[in-house]
Amino acid sequence: MKLDPREYPKRRRQLMQLMSPNSIAIIPSAPVTVRNRDVEHPFRQDSDFYYLSGFAEEHAVLVLIPGREHGEYVLFCQEKIKEQEIWTGRRVGPEAAPQVLGCDDAFPISDIDDILPGLIEGKDRIYASLGVSPEFDRQLMQWVNHIKAQVRNGATPPHEFSALDHLLHDIRLIKSPAEVALMQRACDISAEAHTRAMQMVKPGMYEYELEAELMRTFMAAGSRWPAYPSIVGTGDNACILHYTHNNAEIKDGDLILIDAGCELDYYASDITRTFPANGKFTAPQRQLYQLVLDANYAAIAQVKAGNHWNQPHEAAVRVLTEGLVKLGLLQGDVDELIEALAFRQFYMHKTGHWLGMDVHDVGEYRIDGEWRILEEGMVMTIEPGLYIAPDDDTVDAQWRGIGIRIEDDVVVTKTGCQVLTSKVVKDIDAIEALMAG
Repeated sequence: MKLDPREYPKRRRQLMQLMSPNSIAIIPSAPVTVRNRDVEHPFRQDSDFYYLSGFAEEHAVLVLIPGREHGEYVLFCQEKIKEQEIWTGRRVGPEAAPQVLGCDDAFPISDIDDILPGLIEGKDRIYASLGVSPEFDRQLMQWVNHIKAQVRNGATPPHEFSALDHLLHDIRLIKSPAEVALMQRACDISAEAHTRAMQMVKPGMYEYELEAELMRTFMAAGSRWPAYPSIVGTGDNACILHYTHNNAEIKDGDLILIDAGCELDYYASDITRTFPANGKFTAPQRQLYQLVLDANYAAIAQVKAGNHWNQPHEAAVRVLTEGLVKLGLLQGDVDELIEALAFRQFYMHKTGHWLGMDVHDVGEYRIDGEWRILEEGMVMTIEPGLYIAPDDDTVDAQWRGIGIRIEDDVVVTKTGCQVLTSKVVKDIDAIEALMAG
């Protein structure tokens, strides 16, 4: 499943309408990164670049020039060179790019130093994401300095630089119906992978065996990559928030926390489920799990247009704090404990983040110091958790080493919200029934 290609010109037009008069936007592709010696990491296009172009090749630069007589969308890309394509794969090339990608002009990337300064010259403002790539920053300043060197000949260099992120990332924050449909498919694939992990797990297996099943399910359904390194934590490994070693043996009586999601046509999914290795929760595991599940449901209920970003977190924190007091893990007045952030001993992260082309997607969480108001089309995660450190001697031994997180992906709708990850079970009885089956 791929995004409707008609989305890309809409996005470019939307961005250019927000740009100031007589300006230019310059967006480079992602850099190629070396894994070790002469082995490169698999190339993944920069999200901003792909969002505007749908073009997945490296060594490219996208330029938008609102109002340009000869075309507003200019692309610099690699030439088609047969000898190089034999080694690294086929390229679109500048000749075919206008027809294939919808650009107005396309030039070889090797000619950018000769051509781009002429496109910049006379513009009042440059929009770019400065500070992300030192190499691109240096190159951009070289182009500007080239124009400055021609001032005595009548050249006019730009006098303002503006952060492209401020405009583009607000556009990316609101997902179109086509984007939501693609994210729903990514979530369905990931839900199937989590379901398969619950069905196949047995004590004595290793964490990486479950990771392998996740990857197999992702790829079999058409996703080439996970959206982020998968977390498969058994026992007290689940108390490590970003655990990715995934090499421990799964023991009878362990809870297993899996935080994993696939990426589909550059859109991420992000699901966490926690389940017992032997198919049955122990009494302490059941009590803590139900508390996190209650917090998950309470937070999701606060995802609606008009509420602010932090309301789901506030709801989750209250449910967790009340439950921790009832279980004896915290002592005191609930409001005072929340005010003192006492819950952070066991719950040290926020309840969610934006989700989209990046798993921790772009978009501001506060505007003018106030929490952002939720709007239709925003997609976020809801992921409360509890993590009782194995060496925490302030709590009874029955709780120690238990890590639980339950994470769903949720889109804000006109009437409330839609849970994109509902196809993988999370209620205790449903989990135990699935694993028994």
